[in-house]
Amino acid sequence: MRIEEIEQQIIEEFALFTEWMDKYEHLIELGKSLPPFDEKNKVEQNLISGCQSRVWLDAQFENGRVYYTADSDAIITKGIISLLVRVLSGQTPQDILAANLDFIKAIGLKENLSPTRANGLLAMIKQMKLYAMIYGSR
Repeated sequence: MRIEEIEQQIIEEFALFTEWMDKYEHLIELGKSLPPFDEKNKVEQNLISGCQSRVWLDAQFENGRVYYTADSDAIITKGIISLLVRVLSGQTPQDILAANLDFIKAIGLKENLSPTRANGLLAMIKQMKLYAMIYGSR
């Protein structure tokens, strides 16, 4: 599935909720559905700097596509990274680098995050795109 199609699914999901508390609850549920992150990958080099909470991100490159796994020790942040993994994992490096991630604005996520969480969101995106850049140059 293309990035834009996955983003559209997320936009439609979040449109079901009118209150931000309900959207946060959905975000928490999404975080709980994140596949388990291998404990051996919870190392310093996989920590995303710039996040207030601890966020681990690992990427593997297989058959021309980047596959991400992630975890966080904070429930809202875990939901945020789960959205990014859902959108970007399994895509080509070129598509990841070209992704605008318009769903973030469309669902109102950025303006409903604290400044530190918003900075963390940018750090997560930056790290995911950095992996794509590295794998894309191989």
